[in-house]
Amino acid sequence: MKIISADQVDSLLDFPMLIDELARAFSGGVRAPVRHHHTVERPKGADSTMLLMPAWSDFAQDGFEGDGFMGVKIVTVSPDNNLVGKPAVMGVYLLSDGKTGEPLALIDGQKLTLWRTAAASALAGRYLARQGAASMAMIGAGKLAPYLIRAHAAVHPIRQVTLWNRNAENAEKLAMELAGEAFEVTVSEDRAAAIADADIVSAATITSQPLIEGAWLSPGTHLDLVGAFTPQLRESDDEAVRRSTLFVDTFGGALKEGGDIVQPLEAGLIDRSDVVADLAMLCKGEHAGRSDPDEITLFKSTGASLEDFAAGCLVWQRLAKPTG
Repeated sequence: MKIISADQVDSLLDFPMLIDELARAFSGGVRAPVRHHHTVERPKGADSTMLLMPAWSDFAQDGFEGDGFMGVKIVTVSPDNNLVGKPAVMGVYLLSDGKTGEPLALIDGQKLTLWRTAAASALAGRYLARQGAASMAMIGAGKLAPYLIRAHAAVHPIRQVTLWNRNAENAEKLAMELAGEAFEVTVSEDRAAAIADADIVSAATITSQPLIEGAWLSPGTHLDLVGAFTPQLRESDDEAVRRSTLFVDTFGGALKEGGDIVQPLEAGLIDRSDVVADLAMLCKGEHAGRSDPDEITLFKSTGASLEDFAAGCLVWQRLAKPTG
């Protein structure tokens, strides 16, 4: 069994290839049950959460060739880890042979998650962002932010990226990290102006108070909401939801876990029918995505085991058969 490090994941993946791989996975050929949540109670301090995210090749699908793969991501969330200088989220991905179950690789889970999450947002943006989108606002400057920016830039001709973060120093550090990219990067303290001027607004934060107000959105904006991964968290306000056509990565995840969708549903602001499509429907051509240049679109991502599976398989295939 191979051990594949975070650095190796970075060296083996690129966004154009991964985005296309996710599109194929969402179009069919993968079985991906809803992820398992387990609370690990602690006598002292905050409880931990264990997440199990399985997926496997769908051998029942007509035309499936080869033995395929099986995989599972094991993630733990331990809020008290910051007290000992460790990330709150830990994870590994176990990829196995689809026929024998033989373990093939143990892949760094944190890095795989960054890549697949950003690629899923960019895949959605392929259908939902305005053609020729050239400007982007990134709300949040955490580890996911540079991946989201590069992923969207792999799909659209992004020329200008504006960063906003509660801690401006962290935004400045991200701007330095992105220096030399094919787009100009600036840091702004004016969140409303950054959002109003952007074709694509991506947010990756852990906030319970919305940071994106619908009044700031210009016609044709695409909202990419990646943070706020529990029902209690939320990145967009009611007006942003009301003005937008709503899309999700998976109905099973976003309608139960994504606060940007769950809270408006519970408040009666929207109905279930207002969430018009998920990524599978977009990839299969069952929904066309954006219908008008002035339409405001909102994509809510909560993550799916299918995404990890597609990314893990691609990592293994690139490792086994490196390309030029």
